[in-house]
Amino acid sequence: MLIESVSKLLTDNKLTIATAESCTGGLLGHMLTSISGSSAYYDRGIISYTNEAKQELLGVPKDLLEQYGAVSEQVAASMAKGVRKLAQTDLGVSTTGIAGPTGETIDKPVGLVYIGVSSKEKTLVKRFEFQGSRLENKDLTCIEALNLIKQMIQQNL
Repeated sequence: MLIESVSKLLTDNKLTIATAESCTGGLLGHMLTSISGSSAYYDRGIISYTNEAKQELLGVPKDLLEQYGAVSEQVAASMAKGVRKLAQTDLGVSTTGIAGPTGETIDKPVGLVYIGVSSKEKTLVKRFEFQGSRLENKDLTCIEALNLIKQMIQQNL
């Protein structure tokens, strides 16, 4: 199972992680803590649903939010870096997107999601366009976030 694989990689490599979630509303943190012993690697999760929360809790610059919007590569990167620095963990992971069924714009359809993973050495952001229901989009976002975490660890951060 994917979460068991990620948990083992985090544990075996003695890595810590924190989450900054918007569109997933804490679901990624729930998945990461569903494994017994997760306290060895999981530090904290911040649900920063509003732009104000992203600024206040994660240090996302207001100008990034105004220029690119909350659902953007730039904000996902800033969220992941922000939570990693705040928690002083090895990795920070972020999710921001439009889970649906409402909230789309001309440029940003329902299902558009950005996932960021940040280490001290680099920050990786991936863009996805899911086609499911709100809950399916949230689940898919978490699965892809776990895949991205796994990829970062396997590439030695």
